[in-house]
Amino acid sequence: MQLDFVNRELTIKLVYYGPALSGKTTNLQALHAAAAPGSSGRLMTLETRDDRTLFFDLLPLTFKNQGSLAVRLKVFTVPGQVIHASTRRLVVQGADGIAFIADSRVSETQHNAESFMDLKQNLKEHGLALRSMPLIIQFNKRDMPAVRSDEEIAQLAAQGREPVYMAIATRGLGVVESFIGLLHLTWSALDAEHELDRKFGFDSKAFLGQVAQKLGQSRGLPDILRTSVGGALDVLRPEAVGR
Repeated sequence: MQLDFVNRELTIKLVYYGPALSGKTTNLQALHAAAAPGSSGRLMTLETRDDRTLFFDLLPLTFKNQGSLAVRLKVFTVPGQVIHASTRRLVVQGADGIAFIADSRVSETQHNAESFMDLKQNLKEHGLALRSMPLIIQFNKRDMPAVRSDEEIAQLAAQGREPVYMAIATRGLGVVESFIGLLHLTWSALDAEHELDRKFGFDSKAFLGQVAQKLGQSRGLPDILRTSVGGALDVLRPEAVGR
């Protein structure tokens, strides 16, 4: 989190993590497409023949509350390929919240597990514990053949305590819900530590509702958060994404 007192701007960094081609970039593209005019900047994507994202994507979304505090949400992805380990380590530095994008296909189970453990190790190298990091899990590619069933994912989600979401990012399904779930966790953690609501007269529920509306959601915040499959506000064990 970065706070600019002069310009009254708070910057929150959110990172989308996961194995190669699990749908991290597609999530950001869907968010960018859903955002109301004026809410987002230019989406920057760097592609290679090896992976859709060489370094990271940056999607700045900016919102203001009645107290004239601007909240800037910087959303990054990391390259999933093993060879880009140093880049992932760099991008995750300073993250306030993380969305782990898992591939729902049974064949990708091991890759999901390896990527999750890679996330844990990279956070550790920055002096951060996975348990203390706001984190949601998204099982993407629900429209693909040979995916893990809804029942199996629900059982896995029950083993952990992180919110778990289902998605088909190519159709925009579950994308905004996952993002709002991540922002809700992240803001709650930052407010608990820095008392943002009290110090800046910030109405966090109204803010989250505003973000949801500008991302095309007509449902109220409680209904959006209830789209998660189990989970609460603690660490998800690696076996839940990789067993």
